[in-house]
Amino acid sequence: MHFTSSLLALLAASAVEAQQFLINELSFGHSGRLSPPDANGQIPGFSIASSGRPLQILSNKVILTPISPGNQRGSIWSTGTLNHDQWVADVDFRANGPERGGGNLNIWLAKNGEAEIGSKSIYSVGKFEGLALVIDAHGGTGGMLRAFLSDGTVDYSAKSSIDGLAFGHCPYAYRNLGRPSQIKLRQTYETFKVEIDGRVCFETDKVAIPAGYALGVTAATPDTPDSFEVFKVVVMSDKSKYEKFTQNVQEDAYSRPRDPLLDNEQSDRLADEIVRDIIQEESNNAITEQLQVLQASLESTNHHVTSVYRSVSRLHQVDEQRHEEVIKLLNEIKSEFRKLDQLGPIDQRVKDLEREVRGMRTDLTKKIQNNERTVKDYLTDHHASLSQAMLDRIPGHGKLIFIIIGTQVVLVVFYVFYKRRRANSPKKFL
Repeated sequence: MHFTSSLLALLAASAVEAQQFLINELSFGHSGRLSPPDANGQIPGFSIASSGRPLQILSNKVILTPISPGNQRGSIWSTGTLNHDQWVADVDFRANGPERGGGNLNIWLAKNGEAEIGSKSIYSVGKFEGLALVIDAHGGTGGMLRAFLSDGTVDYSAKSSIDGLAFGHCPYAYRNLGRPSQIKLRQTYETFKVEIDGRVCFETDKVAIPAGYALGVTAATPDTPDSFEVFKVVVMSDKSKYEKFTQNVQEDAYSRPRDPLLDNEQSDRLADEIVRDIIQEESNNAITEQLQVLQASLESTNHHVTSVYRSVSRLHQVDEQRHEEVIKLLNEIKSEFRKLDQLGPIDQRVKDLEREVRGMRTDLTKKIQNNERTVKDYLTDHHASLSQAMLDRIPGHGKLIFIIIGTQVVLVVFYVFYKRRRANSPKKFL
C-alpha cells in the first residue's frame, strides 16, 4: 500500500509539474484595473515611489516618468520575493518622447531592492546584489538592452563606463513605437534567456538567479525626457508545488484510519481515491489560474486589437480623404488638359498673325527705303540749287573794294578841309 500510494503521488505530481502557475503577489496588469477601487491608488503587492512628481497610476498603466518636466525618477517594487528556481517574468512597457529625448528603463531582480536601490538606475545604483536589465539609447544607437549581474562588491556609480560589466546585450529600437514592448525573462534549470517581442535577445547557461530576490522596475530621465509607461508585470512559475502536493498526498494517505484487515486490493483502491481527489483539487486550482491568465491575455489582446482597429479605421478615413483629394485633383488636371486642347486653333491664329506681321514689316521696310531715296534725291537737288542761288546773289569783290577805297577818300578829304578851316580862323588873345 505504501509503495503504491507513493508511486501514484509521484506520477500525479509529475503531471502537474509541467504547468505554469501565476504568482499573483508578483504580478499586476493581467486582470482588469491596476489599482482596485479599494486600494487608494496603490497596486496590491507593490510599492511605488518617485523623486519628483507622484507617479500616475491609470486604469491600464503606470507612468514612471512624465513627458515633462525632465530629471524625474520613478520605481515599482514588489513587497514579496520570487521564491522559485524556475520562472517566467513578462514586463510590458512603452517609451514616448521628442526626437532628442532620452532616459533609461531598468528591470531588477535584487536583494533588498526597494531599500538599497529605490528609484536609482544602473548608472547611479552603487553596489547591489542581483540582476539588472537596462533599456536605453546606449552609445547613440537607436536603442540597446543590456544585462548586468552583481554580487554586491562592485560600485557601479564609481565606474566611468559600465560597458565591460554587461554579460548579455542586443539592439532594440524601443522609442516611439506606438505600442507596448514586451521584455520576457525566462529561467529554467538549464538556461537563462531574455526575449524582446517574441525574439530571443540572448541566452546563456552560465547564469542562474537565486531565489529570494525582489522584482522591481525603475526609470530615470535627463533634461529632455522620455515618458516611460509600464502596462503589465506578470510572473509565472514553471515549477509546480511538488513538495506541497507530495506532502498533501502523504498526509491524506496516512491520516485516514486504516483497518489492518484490509487486503492489498482495498488499500490500493483507497490510495487511488486519495490521489484522484487531490489531483482533481490541484487540477481545478491550476485550471482556475490558467483561466485567469487566459482571460487577462484575452483582455489585453482585445485591447490591442481594439487599438489596432481604431488605428486602421483612422488610417482608412485618412486614405479615403486623400483618395477623394487625388480624384478631385485629377479632375482639375483633366479640365486643364481640355483647355489645352483648345490651344490648337489659337496656335494656328498666332502663326497666321505672325505671317501677316512679317508681310507688313516687309512692306513697311520697302516703303521706308523708297521714301528715304526720295528724300535723298530731293535734298541733293535742293542743295545744288541753293548753292548756285547763293553764288548768284553774293556781290562781287570789285564793288567791295570800291566802297572801301571810296570811304577812305571821303574821310581824307573831310580831314583836310577841317584842318584848313581851323588854320584860317581868327585867333583870340587874352
